[in-house]
Formats: sequence, C-alpha cells, structure tokens
Amino acid sequence: MNPISLPKIVVICVAFVSGFCIMTVEMLGARIMAPYFGGSISVWGSLITVFMLALSVGYLIGGRLSTRNPNPKTFALFFIGAAISSIPIILFADAIMRPIFLAIEDPRYGSLLASIFLYFIPTSILGMISPYSVRLMVDSQEHSGHMAGLLFFVSTIGSAGGTLATSFYFVLWFDVNQILWGAVAVLLLAGSVILLINYLLQKRAANAQVSGYEKQT
Repeated sequence: MNPISLPKIVVICVAFVSGFCIMTVEMLGARIMAPYFGGSISVWGSLITVFMLALSVGYLIGGRLSTRNPNPKTFALFFIGAAISSIPIILFADAIMRPIFLAIEDPRYGSLLASIFLYFIPTSILGMISPYSVRLMVDSQEHSGHMAGLLFFVSTIGSAGGTLATSFYFVLWFDVNQILWGAVAVLLLAGSVILLINYLLQKRAANAQVSGYEKQT
C-alpha cells in the first residue's frame, strides 16, 4: 500500500515536541555531569558543542533520508529511536562518566567525551526530524520555503518552551531522572500517535478503494 500523507497539523505538533525534548535533555545535561565535572562554563561549552554537532549530523542524515520514499512509519521511528537511545542517560550515566572522570584529569575534555557518549546518538536522531518533517509537509516546490520556515519556527518555539519549562518548573517539581523518563514517554507517545494515525488513514483509504471497486462492478 502506498504511503499516506500525515495531516499537516500532526507534523507541526510533533515538530514542537521534538524541539521541546531536545532542550529539556540539554538543560539537564549539565546537571547530570556536574557531580563528576562540575558546572563551569567549559562543561556547558562541551555540552553545547556536542549538541550542535549531533544536530548537524541529524539534519544531514534526515535530509538524505527524506529523499528516499519519505513515509510516516520512518518518521515515527525517529521519535521511538530517540526515546530508546535516551534511556542509557537515565540508567547508565554514572557507569559512563565514572571511568572517564578517573581516566581524564582535565574536566574540559572529560565532560566533552562524556557528552559524546551520553547525548550524541539521541540528539542526532532528534535532529533528523526537522528536515524529514519539511519533506512530509511540502506538496509542491513553490511552497517548500514557507513550510520549512513554519516547521523551524514551531520547532524553535518548542525548544524555547522546553528550556523555560525545564529550568523554571520541572527541576523544582521533579528529580532529573523523572524528567528524563517523562521526555522518553512523550517521544514514545509521539511516535505511537504517528503510527496510529497512519494506520487509520491507510485503513480508510483501503476501505474507500474497496467501495469504489464495488461500485464499478
């Protein structure tokens, strides 16, 4: 069965979710690493560098994948993959950071290496979402610029919301792991919603095709 186009409002909403979750994880990153590497500006510099590099890789890969039969199932897998690859941050952060802390005396390089191991993969996967979203939204070349601008606007608003919500409220109400589990749950939910909507649309399209065939016969 041919891939079904997702409603644009769904793509816009999950783009917001991806931006929100990216910054939620980034804002918590420094707090996670603080017991081992401190909270200096160099630690923040390492964290931001890794996130920027990971997002750039994600944008590149997502853009290439968007040219190869873009479909909602692959789109949903980005969210599910990002959620699953974020779980080691919760379960194994200490096990990852402790040997790095013991092996590298300089916290600048220790925090850089720890950031790569902890955050590079999930952030790269989240970075794939934006360019893929653009491809799912674009119906014609003349509207591509408008759709790209809209999606990056929504994603950036989501990032701003994630930054404020995490730093102003979440850290006061929950511990770090609870917030991260919440982000994982939201990403899994987003992926599941995309799969469900795609299934329902495909089922409706199949029923319409059968009805049309029956009318012809």
